[in-house]
Amino acid sequence: MENRCSNLRVILKLSGEALSDSSSHLIFSKEKMNDIVELIIKLLSNNVRVGVVCGAGNIFRGRIAEENGIPYEEGDYMGMVGTVINLKAISSILTVHGVKNKLYSALAVEDVAPKYEIGKAKNEFDNGEVILFAGGVGKVRHTTDTCAALRAIEMEADMILAGKNGVDGVYDKDPNKYSDAKFIKNLTYKDAIEKDLKVMDMQALKLLENSDIVTRVFSMDDFDNFIKVIKGDENIGTTIKKE
Repeated sequence: MENRCSNLRVILKLSGEALSDSSSHLIFSKEKMNDIVELIIKLLSNNVRVGVVCGAGNIFRGRIAEENGIPYEEGDYMGMVGTVINLKAISSILTVHGVKNKLYSALAVEDVAPKYEIGKAKNEFDNGEVILFAGGVGKVRHTTDTCAALRAIEMEADMILAGKNGVDGVYDKDPNKYSDAKFIKNLTYKDAIEKDLKVMDMQALKLLENSDIVTRVFSMDDFDNFIKVIKGDENIGTTIKKE
């Protein structure tokens, strides 16, 4: 396996559920949180520049707002605040381990995280600090997929590593619902848009459609998959790139 990871620039796209402890119904699992931090440390040891975007599904989901009569836009803001909580936790554990990192938020929560500024974040990213991007893009009706795509473009990243729970890549339909779902090994952003595949939201796909950023979608049930992918293993998950 060819090691192609030196000086690679990546954005980790994590789901909020990846942080939770389902057995105890807690929003954080000590084991999972430590696994994520150890993964980041491994990536840094391979001379990889690391940015992190995380969802908030372990804390808040849109259907909770709907079920409680909370307006959609307010629910969106609640989800954005959830990403601040998740990434603040990861940032704190990284700091405990002596890893230089900076948490930015697209929302105004200055006492917790400074407001995101492209120039400052890019400079710190270039210098090897782990940059954590919270608060989505600071606007309603934009998911963390869009945040990951936009920050990848702004940081001039090479790859988005989209670790998934319970699925090993992209399928033509939901493999958890349809036994005849077909796995897709290679895909273009254009095809994903035209076929309306639910790999990322449409805004994210359109942002990435003409970029040189490669997105890899794979199972994060085994955290070693992240390392294998950045070292050039093409046999893991689905690869998405421009046409």
